[in-house]
Amino acid sequence: MTAIHIFLAIGPWQIAVVVVIVLLLFGGKKIPELMRGLGSGIKEFKDASKEDEKIEEDNDK
Repeated sequence: MTAIHIFLAIGPWQIAVVVVIVLLLFGGKKIPELMRGLGSGIKEFKDASKEDEKIEEDNDK
C-alpha cells in the first residue's frame, strides 16, 4: 500500500478519536499555543529552504 492509499483510508471516526486524544492530553487552553508554535516552525522551515534555493541559484551563475 502506498502512502496515498493509507492517507485515504483515514476516516472521520479516526480523525475524531485523534482530536479527542489531543484535547485530553493537552487541554483546550494549550492547543492554540501549540498550533502557533507549529505554524511558526513551518514558516521558518519554508524560509530556510527558500534561502537555500537562492544560494544555490547564486552559486550556479
